[in-house]
Amino acid sequence: MVAHICTVAFEGAEARRVDVQVQVMSAGRQFFNIVGLADKAVAESRERVRAAFASLGLHLPGKRITINLAPADLPKEGAHYDLPIALGLLAAIGAIPADAIDGFTAIGELALDGTIAAVPGALPAAIMANHHGMGLICPEPNGAEAAWAGDMPLLAPQNLVQLMNHFKGTQLLQPPVIGDVKALEHILDMRDVRGQETAKRALEIAAAGGHNLLMVGPPGSGKSMLAARMPGLLPPLSTEELLDVSMVHSVAGLLERGELSRARPFRSPHHSASMPAMVGGGVKAKPGEASLAHRGVLFLDELPEFTPQVLDSLRQPLETGEISVARVNAHITYPARFQLIAAMNPCRCGTGGTDGIACRRGVRCAADYQARVSGPFMDRIDIQIDVPAVTPADLALPPSKESTADIAARVLMARKFQHNRNGGLTNAELPQDRLDDIAQPDAEGRKLLIQAAETLGLTARGYHRVLRVARTLADLAGSEHIHRLHIAESLAHRRSKKGLITGSANTVTSPRKPRNPYYSS
Repeated sequence: MVAHICTVAFEGAEARRVDVQVQVMSAGRQFFNIVGLADKAVAESRERVRAAFASLGLHLPGKRITINLAPADLPKEGAHYDLPIALGLLAAIGAIPADAIDGFTAIGELALDGTIAAVPGALPAAIMANHHGMGLICPEPNGAEAAWAGDMPLLAPQNLVQLMNHFKGTQLLQPPVIGDVKALEHILDMRDVRGQETAKRALEIAAAGGHNLLMVGPPGSGKSMLAARMPGLLPPLSTEELLDVSMVHSVAGLLERGELSRARPFRSPHHSASMPAMVGGGVKAKPGEASLAHRGVLFLDELPEFTPQVLDSLRQPLETGEISVARVNAHITYPARFQLIAAMNPCRCGTGGTDGIACRRGVRCAADYQARVSGPFMDRIDIQIDVPAVTPADLALPPSKESTADIAARVLMARKFQHNRNGGLTNAELPQDRLDDIAQPDAEGRKLLIQAAETLGLTARGYHRVLRVARTLADLAGSEHIHRLHIAESLAHRRSKKGLITGSANTVTSPRKPRNPYYSS
């Protein structure tokens, strides 16, 4: 007899169906084998299952036991295969009715005493099971998370005894209650930022259109402070976006007791982060920081201090909104439609180009430092601004009358314009062919844009990104058409490729050819 029960294997943030086949044969010597491209954590399931059975007073038969995880060419990783293997064995030896597990998908890790421990990925597993018209058996701590998948049979036992009694009809397991939606956390107020009106305006534009933003300025100018207030300017996640983000966080094991949050993710990795930590993958494939920032903000402070390889690995998701990780036996895709906010000093010394302060190494210090960030990566950043040092006069000013809520209201209005016109997409996400239809400037604006493109050395990508920002500026102004004023402001927020900004908004210097930053000291 062969007992069957379903479970899942994770490919990125998606769950794929896996058939667990359990056969107990009387012929042959005593043996317990798991086949089907299982990793070490899955292979160790036999010891956890054996110990859990012994704690319940059950003993595996002295026969040949074979567990097949089909399809055999799909990699199986993780401890969530414990529960389906145990249920298949219970059905195969007659400890529970053979048809009790029909129509169920199961995930869960077994402790040695039979307790069912929480595992990552309950939400994607539940969505997959619901899609195939099946129910889900999951650990009790994952029940509230799985309940978000919709109306479906759902069992969330604490241990194997409860589950066996439920199938025998001696105990009734109540379906878990759906998890809560967390209230928005304390929102940092923009009124706490003194001065920096240009940077505040750039932050508003970036939030309204979903644009990437780079701030260049000396230490203490407020770059990190401004970036930390970005989530408060963005509209809360919609229901569709909420589940989209939660699936990634579920696979990463970041959902606690099934509580979801409508606040957009804000991830700020340290500049020592490795490539797997940033884009995902590794020996045990997990989402990286870029995917954990999906539908939210990825803040990279001290941008040139990240390794060039890590930064260039973000070029694909900045364009496509997803990350593809190629492995020897699998190809994994993670969603990564994030908004990049980056900050950097003008040079390694930190003060080069600041008014009244000269860098002791001169222009070459800024050239070498800024050259650590590749041109193609910089070309994908829509808005690039200088953030000058805050003066004592700025600090003495009273707080600004405009709060985060005031700016967020304008951002929300601009996003509503984009949602109705673009079919739910922001201007930054809009495909190129549709951008041509909605972002055509008037005659004066087109003339200015062509002249600026030649003067500033804009690439084709840079040319269209100026149009995207101009379209957002028109949306903020409530205008259906892009005028010369919108093009001019958009150009003012983009760095010239023919020189290096050295920290002053009015100073652009063409330096000597810099040394190779990979080998310079």
